[in-house]
Parts: sequence; C-alpha cells; structure tokens
Amino acid sequence: MLDGFTTHFIDLMKTVGLNFEFLTSGYEVRMWLDGMVTTLVLVVITIPISLIFGVLFAAALTSGKKWLAVPVRAYVELTRNTPTLVQLMCGFLVLNMLISNALGGAQNNPLTPFFWVVAITGLHVAAFHAEALRGGIEAVPSTTIEAARAIGFNSLQILRYVELPLAVRSALPSIINNLVNLVKLTTVGSAIAVGEITYASIMIWTQRDNVVELMLVILLFFSLINLVVARIGYWLEKRLAVPGFGQ
Repeated sequence: MLDGFTTHFIDLMKTVGLNFEFLTSGYEVRMWLDGMVTTLVLVVITIPISLIFGVLFAAALTSGKKWLAVPVRAYVELTRNTPTLVQLMCGFLVLNMLISNALGGAQNNPLTPFFWVVAITGLHVAAFHAEALRGGIEAVPSTTIEAARAIGFNSLQILRYVELPLAVRSALPSIINNLVNLVKLTTVGSAIAVGEITYASIMIWTQRDNVVELMLVILLFFSLINLVVARIGYWLEKRLAVPGFGQ
C-alpha cells in the first residue's frame, strides 16, 4: 500500500515538473529521514542549552562584578558580531585540532562534529538570549528591588525570585525570535558533514539533480518546526503575562 502511494505521489509530482524519484531508493530515503531526525535532535538539544547559558550570561552581565561581567561581555560581543559558520569552522578546524593534538591524536578526541554544532550554535544564540534578558532585568523597577531587599532577600534571591521572572516575561518575544533563528542555524552542520536534513538533501541532489524539489521540502520542514516554536512562544506570552508589567 505504501509503495503504491509513493508511486502515485511521484507520478503526480511529475505532472507539475517535480522529480521525487529518489523516494524509490530505500538507501536515499533512509538517509533523508535520518537527516530529519538528526535536525530534530539538534533542535531539542540546542534550545535548552541556549536558554541555560543565556540565563547564566545575563546573570553575569548584571551581577555588578567585573570579574564576571567583563569576560562574558567580551564573549557576547565576539559571538554576536561574527558569523555562526565562521565560529563553527574555528571551533571544528582549530580548537578541535588543538584538542586532538593535546590528546595524542584525533582517535583519542571524543568531540564529534555533532558536538561542535550543538556547542557553537547553542552558545551563539545564548549570547542573544543574554542581551534580551539583561534588558529585561535592568527594566525591573528599582522600587521592586528595594522591596525585595526590605524583606531580607540577598542578591541571588532577588535575581532568582524577582528579576528573572519579570525579565523573562518582558524578554520572551525576543527569546522566541532567537529560538526560531536557532532552529535555522542547525543547517550549518552540513558544512562539517553532520547528517542533518540539509546535508542529506545535498547528498541526494548531487546524484539526482533535484535541487528545487528538496529545497521546497527543506523550506516546509523548517517552517513547520518554527511554526511550533512560535506558537509555543505565543502561548507562553499569554500564560505568563503580568497585568500592568510590560503587557
């Protein structure tokens, strides 16, 4: 039944000039589906990593301690002002090589191309989260901070229970935009042969000459993922809205 549906789909696409003949090849279909799964895994892993480090970076930037704020500020400025692909290449080709040499050879290096995509894209977007959260933290009214101190909260408690909850609410639209961008940034993995959907599609269209067809699928695939991310973000905005505070 599935084979019949596939054949019917291929024939239907031919009538509009689209070539999906690769769907008849079990090897290429498996590679393509594995690419979709790899992309989804990248998204699921990098989103929480970017959020966790975004919060840590924002806390450091607003800590008032130079030994914390200055290095993080330098990192944020470096990473948000340089292309993600360049950062990935520097990490994978330079840092990874130095690590391999220090460990006595590439065979002893546990860091895979997948790791570098997760680390670079996650930390890259974390810098944008940090700036969004920093703005939210600094927008918390001083009277609110004074009230928290008056009831005995220390700096860490104020950050955890007062500043961050309010900052997240005001910064949420920017954070969701950053996450949408993060989903798209996972495609840079194709540059270092991580088998996500873009890389798998490249491997197929070099043999099939069906670039247009696979690009259309990639566009739809990422549009669907980001539609889900955006809708979750919209739901969170409504759920976390505080009457009278930036809403």
